[in-house]
Amino acid sequence: MQKLTVVGSVNVDLTAIVDRLPEPGETIGGGRLRRDAGGKGANQAAAAARLGAQVRMVGAVGDDADGQWMRSALTDAGVDTAHVAAVSEATGTALIVVDADGENQIAVCEGANALVDIDGVEFGADETVLAQLEISMELVTRLAETVPGYLALNAAPAQPLPRTVLDRVDLFIVNETEYALMPELRDAPLVAVTYGAKGAALLERGETVASVPAVATTPVNTVGAGDAFCAALTIALREGFSPADALSTACAVGAAAVADPASQPALQALAAYVP
Repeated sequence: MQKLTVVGSVNVDLTAIVDRLPEPGETIGGGRLRRDAGGKGANQAAAAARLGAQVRMVGAVGDDADGQWMRSALTDAGVDTAHVAAVSEATGTALIVVDADGENQIAVCEGANALVDIDGVEFGADETVLAQLEISMELVTRLAETVPGYLALNAAPAQPLPRTVLDRVDLFIVNETEYALMPELRDAPLVAVTYGAKGAALLERGETVASVPAVATTPVNTVGAGDAFCAALTIALREGFSPADALSTACAVGAAAVADPASQPALQALAAYVP
């Protein structure tokens, strides 16, 4: 299975589970509180390891109890955490509200994630690197300039992408809202776009080369589903799956993730999700 390095965020997820999402200025009662390991980077690393890849994480946590907990959660998932630094800032935190349909609202306090660094990290030519935009664009640009092998970017949250990144990244992964907010992705060599219950598509320079339906499931929490999809799609494409099979496999993994209340869901090996 693939060697995968994930460079990205590590957060504590504080999730309030309520019947419906509050309107602006409104307070909703009757919620249940969960406290889970999260962060786009950590979620993707944990998912990839559970799917069977050989994974290491490059990130940062606080020198605090939450930081120790996040490192332990990654280790328990099978992730090498040697490059998860303990820094002076508090461990990143995401404040999440999830309704009865699994839809969510999220506010992220980056904390230690602002100090993620790749100094001293060596990347092999045979190694896949997966990053997200919960780390600084400066760091993403450095990855584009230094990673010798395959580079995938989950371009979320949406923000303008510099030409250096657009020209270098092998695979972009976004949802339909992010794709609409970043028109520069129309010129990218390969972009995966997710459409929620409508499935996903792969586009080469704006032209659809594969499109698959979603896998029917009952959503419990959508927070980690996109991250599981990112991990599965990256691994499947690097394993030589056809575009359609890679998308179908990733959609199946995302469906399994959305049915799990945790942001880092329990997953089987990748082969269990191959159509």
